[in-house]
Amino acid sequence: MTRLLVLIATLLAFALPASAAPKVGQVRVLYLDQSVGFVHAPVTPPKASNGPTLSEVAMAEIGARSGVFTVRSTRDASTITPEILKDIDVLVFYTTGALPIAPATWAAIQDWIKSGQGGFVGLHSATDTGWPYDGPGETYTAFINGKFAGHPWTQGTPITIQALGEAKEPMNQAWPRRFTYAEEIYQYADYDPAKVRVLQAMDFSDMALKRPWFVPITWTRQVGKGRLFYTNLGHTPSTWDDPRYRRQIVDAVRWTAGRLPGAAKPNPNAQALWALRSLLAYAGRPAAEIDQRAMRLAKADPAWLRDAAARSAALRPLWPMKPDSDRAPFEAAYSALLAEVLAKSEA
Repeated sequence: MTRLLVLIATLLAFALPASAAPKVGQVRVLYLDQSVGFVHAPVTPPKASNGPTLSEVAMAEIGARSGVFTVRSTRDASTITPEILKDIDVLVFYTTGALPIAPATWAAIQDWIKSGQGGFVGLHSATDTGWPYDGPGETYTAFINGKFAGHPWTQGTPITIQALGEAKEPMNQAWPRRFTYAEEIYQYADYDPAKVRVLQAMDFSDMALKRPWFVPITWTRQVGKGRLFYTNLGHTPSTWDDPRYRRQIVDAVRWTAGRLPGAAKPNPNAQALWALRSLLAYAGRPAAEIDQRAMRLAKADPAWLRDAAARSAALRPLWPMKPDSDRAPFEAAYSALLAEVLAKSEA
């Protein structure tokens, strides 16, 4: 009965008119969960009605319970206009495909963020989103810093996630520094490690399904005076029920709204080192050996480290996607890089 009452209260809160004023100090969130491409379970409307999606209800509940933010939801990106930006503080995207956002609106969104008036939070498939744009600023893919390039780790796959940031990194406080989980995880094309600060990444050292390249989970980016946060998590409804995920959403909203401290300085060297750890894990090296070699690699020339990481990232498009695919190009590049990394990390 209690759960039913909470759900009813949440739905009523969700149904409040858009003009309902937030309390003093609350962040005003506009949540977009439009799917032009694949439609994930958390953003699928109920079959019997066009009522709120699971994630829309969850966002309203998270905001109400935390007291941090109010939220308005829409499944139509074309309704986002430069005028609407004046009435919100943070945009949250859980989207797929080519969104119907006008060029003038996307330019205005970027200016709004760069000026420090607004922030941006991307959830899961926000990186499976993009549309043609040749106006001022960046394309959406360049802005969020990555484009979906497959998900070898499908729903329910056991994964291990490790924090890359400092122990007291505010945006990592919802989760343990290292933990196991089960989620669908994306890998990316058009990802530039020099633009973002990665907070969490995949740790392949004890995983069954490994890849010899870096797979970030969450990152932050300073965009002018504004802030961007993205998390790979959020595919499954169970993740949306996880109190830790919900807390990270609260922290992300607070941080992107400028209400929470936290660095966004890019950490490409830390990412590069983790990429080479991934390479060693894929090669079957024991965790203790990986730790020892990583300590030696951390003392290597940073330029070499970043170049080696870039070469590991270049292995992804060479990966044989089918059983009968030619493995020779991948194996040649992988073997050469592994030999170099092993030599560089010898005692």
